[in-house]
Amino acid sequence: MENSLFTLIGRFQYSSEAMIYKGKLESEGIEVFMRDGATIDANPLYSNAVGGVKLYVNNEDADVANLILSQISPFSLDDNNQLIKCPKCNAEKIEMMTTVKDLKSFLLFVFSALISIFPFHTKYKYKCQNCKFEFN
Repeated sequence: MENSLFTLIGRFQYSSEAMIYKGKLESEGIEVFMRDGATIDANPLYSNAVGGVKLYVNNEDADVANLILSQISPFSLDDNNQLIKCPKCNAEKIEMMTTVKDLKSFLLFVFSALISIFPFHTKYKYKCQNCKFEFN
């Protein structure tokens, strides 16, 4: 089997997510190659089928790229660039999520699904990964 010249450093559901990480790595001088971005941009529902948008770097840059990506927090930040804290347990593992809980959001979600576009009215909340508490 032939050795690959590239190392996979990340998979993302949408190309917009991959572009953020690609931009960060390129700003650090690492050449990044994105695969399947155009396919998923053409039809986002293909994302799971093709395994998401993939980012690759040259083998010799893989360790540095992984170090740079490890410094990016996957959790939500406030306006002062600090991790948001859970009001219930004070943990800093908070993720933003969309909700479709009220009638207006649900009806718009169903309507947009019927005409094959993404929901254009959703509410955003934060969810603590530690205690699963949801808050605004």
